[in-house]
Amino acid sequence: FAAQRHVLTYMEDAVSQLLENREDISQYGIARFFTEYFNSVRQGTHILFREFSFVQATPHNRASFLRTFWRCFRTVGKNGGKYSSICCYLLTAQEYHCLLQLLCPDFPMELTQKAARIVLVDDAMDCLMSFSDFLFAFQIQFYYSEFLESVAAIYQDLLAGKNPNTVIVPTSSSGQHRQRQPTNDCNPLEGVEASLFYQCLESLCDRSKYSCPPSALVKEMLSNAQRMTFYGFLVALAKDQGINRALGALPDKGDLFLDPAMDQELEKLVAQVSGLSISTPVSSSGDTANMPVRNSLKINSPWKPLHHRRKMDAESEGSNEETDSSEN
Repeated sequence: FAAQRHVLTYMEDAVSQLLENREDISQYGIARFFTEYFNSVRQGTHILFREFSFVQATPHNRASFLRTFWRCFRTVGKNGGKYSSICCYLLTAQEYHCLLQLLCPDFPMELTQKAARIVLVDDAMDCLMSFSDFLFAFQIQFYYSEFLESVAAIYQDLLAGKNPNTVIVPTSSSGQHRQRQPTNDCNPLEGVEASLFYQCLESLCDRSKYSCPPSALVKEMLSNAQRMTFYGFLVALAKDQGINRALGALPDKGDLFLDPAMDQELEKLVAQVSGLSISTPVSSSGDTANMPVRNSLKINSPWKPLHHRRKMDAESEGSNEETDSSEN
């Protein structure tokens, strides 16, 4: 169970942060730190502003990042924009990458480009994409990245007339060097035989240690085609709502712009801010000295990595020193 849930990964990360920030943690106790840390893991907020190596470290981290990206930027697809007359913003791959970097500063451009390629296929990489199209393609590319690298190798072997009888297990760096070969879906004779392709993928899913889509759903998908190209397979994965539900990070496409829990929190926040903005009637003399003092609004924020707190504390100390010196 511990290995399946990657408990050791989170324990190592928690201890690492504890040692790195022990001076800050000593102010409120180790027990509280571990409580906040594992609560953030459970809630999925632990991946915010973390390095990419941690964001991709476990399936739960990847699902949490996908869910966070959707919740933070779903209004990109919901609101009207200057590029679209159908009430949704259309952005380029570079612009979507900038959004990803707001959550993970060192998020690699390569993954964004691969996700965009699923949407654009033969179109230029600077073409515009809707939020929903990019999000579901990005989900497949990001969550199943190792699986897709193995699929790409199997596909190339089948194109070359080989019958792969071994599972290709990519290393952490193998995906950075393998370049996908573009395919043209216009010719129905291109691609590989779908039944043979599935046999290889079934073996891969059974023996791979990385996350793979459910074999039954892949079989159902490929059973409807005689031949399949690599990018045709990726597009089918991205559009399959059964695979989306099995992964469990995003809602169905029809509910993509609905998030009742987030909307409720936003409504509460707006109501609180609106309450503070209501001005108290001023007396006929115009004297505002007797106006009641409102308590400042305090909003609980999710747990943040402690090294960010240390940076903020250092900045505040620096500003206090400047104030003291100016007063002297």
